[in-house]
Amino acid sequence: METIEIQEIIDYNRIEKAIHFIEQNFQYQPSLKEIADHVALSEFHFNRLFSKWAGTTPQRFMRFLTKEFAKEKLAQSDNLLDATFEAGLSSTSRLHDLFVNYEAMTPAEFKSKGEGLLIHYGIHETPFGECLIAVTGRGITDLRFLDADTKETCIIALKADFSKAIVVFDNDFTRPFIEQIFYAHQVADSPVTLLLRGTNFQIKVWEALLKIPFGQIVSYDTIAQAIGQPTAQRAVGTAIGSNRLGYIIPCHRVLQKVGGIGGYRWGTTRKKAILGWEMAKA
Repeated sequence: METIEIQEIIDYNRIEKAIHFIEQNFQYQPSLKEIADHVALSEFHFNRLFSKWAGTTPQRFMRFLTKEFAKEKLAQSDNLLDATFEAGLSSTSRLHDLFVNYEAMTPAEFKSKGEGLLIHYGIHETPFGECLIAVTGRGITDLRFLDADTKETCIIALKADFSKAIVVFDNDFTRPFIEQIFYAHQVADSPVTLLLRGTNFQIKVWEALLKIPFGQIVSYDTIAQAIGQPTAQRAVGTAIGSNRLGYIIPCHRVLQKVGGIGGYRWGTTRKKAILGWEMAKA
């Protein structure tokens, strides 16, 4: 593993540990020194690391994680999201100005377990920890964040989902896709293409998620209304939890109406990390 990737792992682990500490203690607003001590860094070095990673100070980031801030953003989001849906477009800053194309597997293709498909997968570092990405000739089909105890499970799950496909580990093949998704300012703009696999209802929900602007948040019932099923909040939540394309399909941007963080397939600490990072960039 390259030295830069090892340093990214160390940096994100420290950031994640700091966010978890803030998450547990934000009610009494811990000082910069308390947070820095928790991750075994000096105040100076912690402040510099955090600002480099998040683009903002730890104190301002703490504000992003509070329920009151989330409630303010949710109150503002209704008209903004209505306008976005009416225009049929995502924000110009979605995935750093990258446009997402997608198509869905047919039920027959889904049932065939990937027969005839060649799938390359890789394991890479991102600003939010390690991930597994899987790519077919028709588009990206998986992006799953990993923890130390989930890596092998995710690989097994990918191969089980596509038991009749040829599945090949190839980091060199998948690295350019990671650069597009997380470091788009470093590469030429080109569309990110997805291959979605799910029910018609799930795909409708994921389409709605793709229209949430970068740095914004919405509630579960806003998504339910957007797909024309205002009483289906619970089903919407289940569909969001079934998303296999973390960060690209931004399920992290959906919160409870009262400003609660809600669930996240890859952990609520990571969800808060992504939300705070996006809000700082926006």
